[in-house]
Amino acid sequence: MFAIYPACFFKEDNGYSVIFPDLNWLSTCGSNMNETMKAAVDCLAGYLYMCQQDGEDIPAPSAVEDIDPVQIALELDPEYSASEAFVNMVTVDVEAYAKEHFEKSVKKTLTIPAWLNKAALEQNINFSQTLQEALVAKVKSR
Repeated sequence: MFAIYPACFFKEDNGYSVIFPDLNWLSTCGSNMNETMKAAVDCLAGYLYMCQQDGEDIPAPSAVEDIDPVQIALELDPEYSASEAFVNMVTVDVEAYAKEHFEKSVKKTLTIPAWLNKAALEQNINFSQTLQEALVAKVKSR
């Protein structure tokens, strides 16, 4: 799925903020324009990928000319000066991005005691699945 959505870019003191008004005000930021655009692509890809995975409807993108960054800035913060705000289209091939960043497996080599290897093999334990489950549990607990 190739996606293209308008995003509002707002100059901040320490970089840029980005908001996708069509996608529940999805937002991200970066310290410079290059980093911000990479973050916007990642944010868009992740959101659309999760919508697909969860079977959620994906809203249609607005036309770029229908997005007013000044109005959006005022909705977010009535005191914000949107003098350096603009709209840009952000594009991503969701499937290709997901394969590279979300679904790509990496090979890891590890060492375990011989007795543990023997016991696990005798019980037909899937080493990769067990390691993944343990790592997910460890990451979520932090």
